[in-house]
Amino acid sequence: MRHEVCRWCVTAVLMGSCFWNATAALAGSSNSLMDLSTDGKLLACSNRDSGTVSIVDLATHETVWQIPVGHDPEGISFLGDTHTLAVAVYRDDVVVFVDGDSGKELARLAVFDEPYGVVSTKDGSRIFVTLDYPGQVLEIDTHTHEIARTLEAGKSTRGIALNPEESRIYVTEYYTGIARSFDRASGQKVEEWVGSEQDNLARQIVVHPTRPKAYIPHQRSRTSVAQGAGSIFPYVSITDLDSKAETRRKRMQMDSFNGTYVVANPWEVALSPDAKTLYVVFSGTDDLFECEVLDDNYREIRHERTLQLGANPRAVKVSSDGQSLFVYNALDFNVVEYDTRSLEPIATIPVCSSPLDEETLVGKRLFYSANQPMVGRRWISCSSCHPDGDSDGRVWQNPEGLRDTQPMYGLAWTHPLHWSADRDEVQDFEHTIRGSLMQGRGLVRGAIHESLDKPNQGLSKDLDALAVYANSHAFSMSPHSKQGLSESAQRGQTLFFSGETGCAKCHSGPLFSDSQPGGKKHDVGTGHSDDTEKLGPLYDTPTLLGVYRSAPFLHHGKAKTLEAVLTTLNPDDKHGTTKQLTKPQIADLVEYLKALPYEDPVPLAKQAGLIEVRGSDSRKSQKP
Repeated sequence: MRHEVCRWCVTAVLMGSCFWNATAALAGSSNSLMDLSTDGKLLACSNRDSGTVSIVDLATHETVWQIPVGHDPEGISFLGDTHTLAVAVYRDDVVVFVDGDSGKELARLAVFDEPYGVVSTKDGSRIFVTLDYPGQVLEIDTHTHEIARTLEAGKSTRGIALNPEESRIYVTEYYTGIARSFDRASGQKVEEWVGSEQDNLARQIVVHPTRPKAYIPHQRSRTSVAQGAGSIFPYVSITDLDSKAETRRKRMQMDSFNGTYVVANPWEVALSPDAKTLYVVFSGTDDLFECEVLDDNYREIRHERTLQLGANPRAVKVSSDGQSLFVYNALDFNVVEYDTRSLEPIATIPVCSSPLDEETLVGKRLFYSANQPMVGRRWISCSSCHPDGDSDGRVWQNPEGLRDTQPMYGLAWTHPLHWSADRDEVQDFEHTIRGSLMQGRGLVRGAIHESLDKPNQGLSKDLDALAVYANSHAFSMSPHSKQGLSESAQRGQTLFFSGETGCAKCHSGPLFSDSQPGGKKHDVGTGHSDDTEKLGPLYDTPTLLGVYRSAPFLHHGKAKTLEAVLTTLNPDDKHGTTKQLTKPQIADLVEYLKALPYEDPVPLAKQAGLIEVRGSDSRKSQKP
């Protein structure tokens, strides 16, 4: 291997050591849903659906512990050379410490909201955790299990990594792909790397152990195109961490990386210990790319081999000796070990049983699939725009006009669907599956009802299963109301329900929406703000539950903040009467909106007859 003198090597030599050698060439610390202990004895992975962490004995290939940690665990990391683990429990807003040897929980630390990525220092004394909302990095003392420091890191931070010297912290913004570095000692931002404005869903960053490079798997969302072959693209971006040139961030398009072999939804990447090989897993098409890492500052990586994986792969790791590759198939609920030389499987290790009933599991696998019968050309899946029920944070130019992607939480209870309320059941998306966006064969054998007024429910078990999964997303409580409503939010609550503003006329009831089967749409003054609009000016009322983290707002996404919804984008008082409110009153109203939901809406919605435990695919539908 050619020894290229770089800034990192010069720095290391001046410090009395060089990181450019085989013994030190271990992949840098980066966030993942799976981790290997440094002694090679244990593997740990987080199981989002079951709310557990699984510990695998790699000598026997058996899962020895399955530890309950809470709802939606994500990032996981061993602490230094120990068998102690830290796991970010996304929905419960906690970081949990567990003992991988005994399977016991050691400590639980509450954080503000949505912890996602976790990395540990080599000595295990500190971990760094990203908070997706509001966009922070927490430094946590692993001895006291207390937050030592909070860094403001951007918006929707997920990916996190440390450089080999552990002097820099690198993070990625989920919805923009922007990467930033922070000086670990001072906590100050050092630099940022901005890619294209179309970069999206960047949930991980991996730092090269010996060269100033970082690898970021992400999507490109081309919002001006409403068909699958031109709208969503899979990328790995390679960032030059020490370069000031305009070419310091290169985007490698993965669907043309191996001829015309199309893949979708890159989730994680991993470097081999010698940093000569990069592995990329694609959760939509269930593929893995093995890539040669090039030391050329131009092509960067070259495709070597492709491997077919299990259902919905979300994590990849390489053993410290470089001989084994581990892949976590989230919807097969297993980890598969492969021989890195032959890419033949060595062992398939069940890590947990499916907590989902069979119908929901079938629906979820379809939702995440970019293969037939869902998708014809492998470009896109339902999860490309709604990963884990979230919004992709994008405003798309659809045939009917500009449309902001809405999150799916509470979907079962707020039918009809779409801003234009044109679909009264999830089964209507069979039209989308067969249409120009997804170009799939579809889930119904034979013809479907051309009119959206006629039900497609019951025409296909798979289509009904897709509806069951889509309707399974429940609300999470707002972090802004964990201590109850603030004084400001209480004043905003009074304004919200007052006749003066009229907010509660449309955003009514426990679901904060008057949406109902048959349609009850309103003109809120936004229908003429988009020259491409075909269906306005009447729109369905979205729920306000969870609105604190679902920007941008309004059907066309032109409101970047809640303040804008109430002021600059409500000039004629059609969206509530707010023109007379003072700035402090607007601030109070915003604080109340951010606090929603501050109590569980389900009991009240049941009492009001809006929810049934099981029923038709309508507003009175399956309980998430």
